[in-house]
Amino acid sequence: MMLGAHVGTSGGIAKAPERGKEIGAEAIQIFSKSPQMWKGPPILPEAAAAFQSAVKSAGLQRTGIHHCYLTNLASPDPRIQASSRAAFLDELHRAEQLGVDHVIFHPGSHLGAGFEEGSQRIVDALLWAIGEAPNGKFRILLENAAGQGNAVGSTFEELASILDRLAPKERFGITVDTCHLFAAGNDFRTAEGYAAVVEQIRSTVGIRRVGAFHLNDSKAELGKHLDRHENIGKGHIGTAGFKPWVNDPSWAKVPGYLETPMGDDEYAAYVTDLATLRSLLD
Repeated sequence: MMLGAHVGTSGGIAKAPERGKEIGAEAIQIFSKSPQMWKGPPILPEAAAAFQSAVKSAGLQRTGIHHCYLTNLASPDPRIQASSRAAFLDELHRAEQLGVDHVIFHPGSHLGAGFEEGSQRIVDALLWAIGEAPNGKFRILLENAAGQGNAVGSTFEELASILDRLAPKERFGITVDTCHLFAAGNDFRTAEGYAAVVEQIRSTVGIRRVGAFHLNDSKAELGKHLDRHENIGKGHIGTAGFKPWVNDPSWAKVPGYLETPMGDDEYAAYVTDLATLRSLLD
């Protein structure tokens, strides 16, 4: 696995690859705009060029954008649906400008309308968006949910159901968040448990459609449906739960991004977490 982290863009988007290099990341994930904004300021051509140059200089192997938190493509509310589509399309254009490898987003909540309705809204929105921005080379990755409330995508079966209705197939995939996976009731802390989870992926989504990981320990216990990230080895997953993921050759070319808590010393916690993950490599 290519080990990396979510890094900030303060001081300019081209600063992010430098921060990734400083902490020893092989891959970085960023917000291309504030996660609390529907639409961010435009990315100037010179800023996009500087970002791409910085990625090369830093020797990064993968880059990704995490979409904003406001978007809910599963929403039955026409106003939220329209705003979500516009925000998502804006993100796709930004991804194309920056030349990143993937855009990661939360499928959203059906708000009580049911999975079938909510998932079809997601499918319709994604097909519309890809039609409006057909030239990008990046993949669009749906992130698994923690199983809370009316969230869509808490199981690999639900994610596969959505992916199977999308085209072109090579433009779509999933991101596996370890904290969310654990929160949804999947125990991969033993060899048998890990093998069972991988078999779920293989038989539903498919190994090749896993485009990224979010490597997060969990503050909450197994199956509590709580999205509470913890630093690697300090939560209920523990280091044993990460060892098979980082060593599995199936994920050799897949980035794993930290989204673990940061302290007052900024990225020091990331440095520690990356060191912990690398200590697990066989």
